[in-house]
Amino acid sequence: MGNRIVLSLFFLVLLFLAIGGRRYIYFSYQHLGPKIGINFNNIATKDYVNWIKLQSGEFENTKSAVFLNKKAVPKDMVANIDPDILGQNTASDNKWIEIDLSEQRLYMKEKDRTVGSFLVSTGKWAPTPTGQGRIWTKLRYARMTGGSKALGTFYDLPNVPYTMYYDRGYGIHGAYWHNNFGQPMSHGCTNMRPEEAGIVYNWAQVGTRVVVRQ
Repeated sequence: MGNRIVLSLFFLVLLFLAIGGRRYIYFSYQHLGPKIGINFNNIATKDYVNWIKLQSGEFENTKSAVFLNKKAVPKDMVANIDPDILGQNTASDNKWIEIDLSEQRLYMKEKDRTVGSFLVSTGKWAPTPTGQGRIWTKLRYARMTGGSKALGTFYDLPNVPYTMYYDRGYGIHGAYWHNNFGQPMSHGCTNMRPEEAGIVYNWAQVGTRVVVRQ
């Protein structure tokens, strides 16, 4: 009788994983950790930040890209975009970037004015931390990797356009691998349409403040 119960539980676990339960496990794993003082997201680690610092920002000649364990089509968005600059392209505490997680929207702020407003996609597979930071590096092209192959959330994305890191490996950047802006889609970063990310990239500078609120 006991063996039957164990076997039944085993098959229930397998069924749960087969129907997509592994993503719920990953969601709990990533979201509950920070609440108890543990951040399981690899982009929050020192090793990931050091890897970012080694990147040149140059275009990689590759056609290999993966998002959520599936092949994605890499595109050179930067070469095809000549983004306009809104507002003043100067470094000042009178301008900042504000990300509203509940609205899934990014705002470009100058004093009491909003000079840009765009739909974004923030953390789904791992949370986007709230709080304040400052852009510490800008890369015209970046490579990003993370997630879990076992849980179906792995990604390896070359030539991520217009990347601005502001808190460890958390950044604002263009996303060529989905078009679901306005809904959470990321592993913690803020995804934008590449042409709109280019506008923010050209407007902001290293040192520009980033405020993330719920």
